[in-house]
Amino acid sequence: MLKILRYLKPKEWLFAAISLVFIIAQVYLDLRLPETMSEITTLVQTPGSAIGEIWRAGSFMLLCALGSLLCAFSIGGFAAHIAASFSRRLRSLLFDAVAAFSMGELNRFSIPSLITRSTNDVAQIQMLLTIALQLVVKAPITAAWAVSKILGKGYEWSLATGAVVVMLVIMVAILMAALMPKFMRMQTLADNLTRVTRENLTGLRVVRAFNAEPYQEEKFEAANKDLTDTHLFTNRAMIIMMPVMNILMSGLSLSIYWLGAYMIEAAEIGDKLVLFSNMVVFSQYATQVIMSFMMLAMIFVILPRASVSAKRINEVLDTEAAIKDGEATAGLAGLSGELEFHHVSFQYPDAAERALEDISFTAGKGETVAFIGSTGSGKTTLVNLIARFFDVTEGEILVDGVDVRAYKLETLYDKIAYVPQSAILLRGTVHSNVAYGGDDADQHAEAEVRWAAGIAQASDFVEDMEGGYQAAIAQGGANVSGGQKQRLSIARAVYKRPEIYIFDDSFSALDFRTDRALRKALKTATAGITSLIVAQRIGTIMDADQIIVLDEGRIAGIGTHAELLRTCAVYKEIAVSQLSEEELAS
Repeated sequence: MLKILRYLKPKEWLFAAISLVFIIAQVYLDLRLPETMSEITTLVQTPGSAIGEIWRAGSFMLLCALGSLLCAFSIGGFAAHIAASFSRRLRSLLFDAVAAFSMGELNRFSIPSLITRSTNDVAQIQMLLTIALQLVVKAPITAAWAVSKILGKGYEWSLATGAVVVMLVIMVAILMAALMPKFMRMQTLADNLTRVTRENLTGLRVVRAFNAEPYQEEKFEAANKDLTDTHLFTNRAMIIMMPVMNILMSGLSLSIYWLGAYMIEAAEIGDKLVLFSNMVVFSQYATQVIMSFMMLAMIFVILPRASVSAKRINEVLDTEAAIKDGEATAGLAGLSGELEFHHVSFQYPDAAERALEDISFTAGKGETVAFIGSTGSGKTTLVNLIARFFDVTEGEILVDGVDVRAYKLETLYDKIAYVPQSAILLRGTVHSNVAYGGDDADQHAEAEVRWAAGIAQASDFVEDMEGGYQAAIAQGGANVSGGQKQRLSIARAVYKRPEIYIFDDSFSALDFRTDRALRKALKTATAGITSLIVAQRIGTIMDADQIIVLDEGRIAGIGTHAELLRTCAVYKEIAVSQLSEEELAS
């Protein structure tokens, strides 16, 4: 828990120090109240006391109470500011850390767990910090100060107070020992509930199409029940604490007055008033001591979950991204859009076999290089290595003569435009999505957006949308079709004007007429720019300058369409399954 406090800024430590001054002042004022009450009691019991002295003591007591209230307001304000700003910083740090993760780190933590850590876990830390200054710091100071006040005022009362404190400590220790494993499990169960909910919402159409709502409901109910049962167990256990504390506090007050009655009865006449006054003061101070331990007990309710949350947050923040930023800010002089794979092999973390084995080829500036092969042959893995979503296991990938691992990531990403298999659109407008990868995604780029959309064959449907290029796009592109999403994703890549295009099966949702028109427009617009195309349809890549056939992670053939039909059995098998005899002959 203490480790996460290293992210507090000096300003927040200063606020904490100022809060400490207010806490000490509040404790002093609170502990002055019993003394003033004792003074008033003595004045009332002493014959001949002036009413003005009683009013003066009462006024001082009222001022102490008001001063304590103002200190409490100040402490609460500082605590809320520290907790809110610290939580904001933690969320930003988590976001930045996750944004820098490779796919390996994302798979290690899982998306639902990272969401929970960025929301629920941070909220637990914020809740703890909000009350920490008011309880964790105040309680020990109050207890120690109150004990110093009552020492020597009666060992009988001190023994009674000590016995109650010991019983409180034992109770809290037992509860924490029993509940800590449950608190740790609670966060994991929250991750699981988030995972099931996210899975159901993401795959809602599939769930409905297969009439699987009952199955999904059972999965959700199981995850929900596990979390609910754990919450109920911890809450029921914690319910015991407050009634027991109230009983102990009431019992302590009763013990003090019961012992005091015997002591006053046995005392000399002159000592009875002193004993009575001491009993009133001791009772108030003993209550302060017990209240301090009750405040600490409240912390023990929150601290275990906050400690688990802090550990989970630290796990993310302390994880170093596998993809390290390089230092190169440019390729070799005279090279632009040159790509070379030199004996590249790759194996996914924890995988038994390599996904790619000894891949070597060169793509010259302005060439169109296509990749084809059966499902699982490694096509997507290959292009993902260029963008450094993973790093190669062996060999090297050169872009403009420089290893991709040597580039600053920003420089590398400036050189490439990537269109993934599953088109991804962000909440916003058509304009903001197309201009997303450019330098100036503002209204002045409207002509460029229209140009890119025209190349991607998206102009017709965009202009039919209400608002045209300012039409709203829902999260994930939920309000457009699969083919429309693909065309807008392609338009986003075209708008960027990179050195290298990477199309990862980005034409699969298009009909043949649109596919043909798009490729024709792309060929003209991207002349002189290197294009890498992953495809399942031979018709999409027949005109490529170079076609690379992958089979089980290895290169089965390299050449043009005509050359591969003659020399590569794997390619010919794919061609025969997709093309007619006339198309093969031509």
